[in-house]
Amino acid sequence: MKIAITGSTGQLGRLVVDKLKGKVSPENIVALARSQEKAAGLGVEVREADYDNPETLQPALAGIDTLLLISSSEVGKRAAQHKNVIQAAQQTGVKWIVYTSLLHADNSSLSLAAEHLATEKALSEAGIPFTLLRNSWYTENYTGSIAGALAGGAFLGSAGDGKIASATRDDYAEAAVAVLTSAGQQGRTYELAGDEAYTLSDLAAEVSKQTGKNIPYKNLPEKDYAAALSSFGLPEGLAQAIAGWDVAASKNDLYDDGHQLSSLIGRPTTRLSTVVAEALKTG
Repeated sequence: MKIAITGSTGQLGRLVVDKLKGKVSPENIVALARSQEKAAGLGVEVREADYDNPETLQPALAGIDTLLLISSSEVGKRAAQHKNVIQAAQQTGVKWIVYTSLLHADNSSLSLAAEHLATEKALSEAGIPFTLLRNSWYTENYTGSIAGALAGGAFLGSAGDGKIASATRDDYAEAAVAVLTSAGQQGRTYELAGDEAYTLSDLAAEVSKQTGKNIPYKNLPEKDYAAALSSFGLPEGLAQAIAGWDVAASKNDLYDDGHQLSSLIGRPTTRLSTVVAEALKTG
């Protein structure tokens, strides 16, 4: 059984390929990437696969039994890109697609949800058995801001007291591998989130504890947070999107207490304190 992974050169994709090699013979793993050079060193077969160039997708999926469709990083282009991949999977006889969607995509207020729902609809119409891994936020999305918070003396955001049940990329990669390598997974939908929910005030408190500095969380109106992000050099559209995602987090759109992720990986998800310590160590 050959398993292909899209987005294999991305942060999540690389982790999946590496972990999958511990469960499946590397000769049965195919890394799909726009740039074959970037995929060098993965230790598996690499095939060119450009979401925006359907001509590359059929050859890339030839002989593939199972496809892990890791969602594209290009917000606004995802639905069309994913549809190209799904159509190529139909044409080449892929037998099962596992897709990384968004936590509670069917009722989330996150602006990202629409493209994930469009992809889920395309999968349901394609006639190929599929499994949905609806991932919550990466903890690294927030711990990546620690350096800036330390420099500025505060964490900024618009998430209020919203509970965030995030997990690490490593946790989600392990879950994907668990699904890809176990029986009875077709047709399932997993709502994947961390065991430990926290607010951004909790995150600020953890950073303060580990650094010995007083780093408070300052909650801002959405427009003010977007303006602050723009002042730090982020493109205006991205700044507005990030602020909007925080507002969604304030509504608990990134919270789930079903513990499906830890059940899949057979261990507790990585603790916030551990990820904070790692972020501080790596700078």
